[in-house]
Amino acid sequence: MKIKIKNLRLRTIIGANEWERHVLQDVVINVKLEWDGGNAAKSDKLEDTIDYKKLSKEIIRIAENSKFQLIESLAKRILDHIMEDQRIQKASIEIDKPHALRFADSVSVSFNAEREK
Repeated sequence: MKIKIKNLRLRTIIGANEWERHVLQDVVINVKLEWDGGNAAKSDKLEDTIDYKKLSKEIIRIAENSKFQLIESLAKRILDHIMEDQRIQKASIEIDKPHALRFADSVSVSFNAEREK
């Protein structure tokens, strides 16, 4: 089963330039999770699934409290947190930093993680 959190828009301190260390900037986060959701589909109980509301709050907390210079570092920190849940077999994250370049909509980085079988 897959769960996707799409276009989670947040504001955080991110960037290596001096002015970026003092101004909240937009980031857009997309996450994909893969896990065995068979029990959740059968039971229809929240405790049998990945609680995406709780997960999104954790992602928000990590991002809004971070002071990373690089979106790569922020992405890795969030992905590491996601993979702490042993039920998740695979996860990917993409973080966009809108307007990071003058003539581009955004710049993004993406990371993937997979549990060894």
